[in-house]
Amino acid sequence: MNTFLAAGNNPLAHVLDKPVVDTGAGWPLQIGTFMLVFGGVVTVLVLTLASKSIATGPESMGARRYLPRGRIGQLVDAVVGYILGMLEGVMGKDQTRRWAPFLLTLFCFVLSLNLFGLIPLGDLKDLIIGTTQGGEAVASSKPVWTTVTANIFANLGLATVVFFAIQVQAFRELGVKGWLEHLAGGKDIVTGPKGLWPVIPIIFVVELLGLIIKPTALAIRLFANMVGGHTLMATLYMFGGMAPIFALKIAVASVAGLFAVVITFLELFVAFLQAFVFMFLSAVFISTMSHHGDHEHEHGHEPGHGHDGHAHAH
Repeated sequence: MNTFLAAGNNPLAHVLDKPVVDTGAGWPLQIGTFMLVFGGVVTVLVLTLASKSIATGPESMGARRYLPRGRIGQLVDAVVGYILGMLEGVMGKDQTRRWAPFLLTLFCFVLSLNLFGLIPLGDLKDLIIGTTQGGEAVASSKPVWTTVTANIFANLGLATVVFFAIQVQAFRELGVKGWLEHLAGGKDIVTGPKGLWPVIPIIFVVELLGLIIKPTALAIRLFANMVGGHTLMATLYMFGGMAPIFALKIAVASVAGLFAVVITFLELFVAFLQAFVFMFLSAVFISTMSHHGDHEHEHGHEPGHGHDGHAHAH
């Protein structure tokens, strides 16, 4: 039982990436790669079904044609509506409309991978019994499941996608010149007093490093939270196997199992929270590469925002 629940004496066995298939090309297929593809396929299928239930029905349905049908459709509709409201407060309506497909896909994909990691199918390998040449029954060593978001390299891959999304927004909104001015501290500093020019190289280096540090921080945050939670649950289950006598094993395992159930519900909340944080911070980083603040400043000097607006305020 201890081997099944805690994957032996190594609490990190739940999150370590392992080869699952030898491709014969010099590099094996990792279980994490399989989980990424599997998670993507499941995400597309679930969202496709949800979109059909959310889509407007025929006129014969009356007012009900505008209501989502089915629990999955209702859940997705409510979550998407909440997320869009949050994004509009950060990015504005135009940018939200442009980036919503990417950001919502990112959220759903990360959430799927997080939730899959909570399913203890990775321990089924310890129930797959094989036989050695000596006739002894042993557990299979082939991994069948893993928490892919607890793999820093998988998270860095997601962060790389976010990095390029940020640069696409920067070049689209600012252009090459505006992008360089942004890295130099802004147009006010570049075209400002010459006494500020010596600080431009320092600002440029800091901003350039920030382009890499920001998405990397997303990957590290997701990695740390997923590894920490799964390691804690595995460690709790290991306490029962560490007891010296059988009766004590049962008592310790029961108490540890109760705490592990509580941690499991906490991990379920963390799975949603970390997917949202990954998506939301990506939206924040994308929105920083926009000159909508300059537009708002310019609108303040348009007719209706000048003397009339000032008099109206009085």
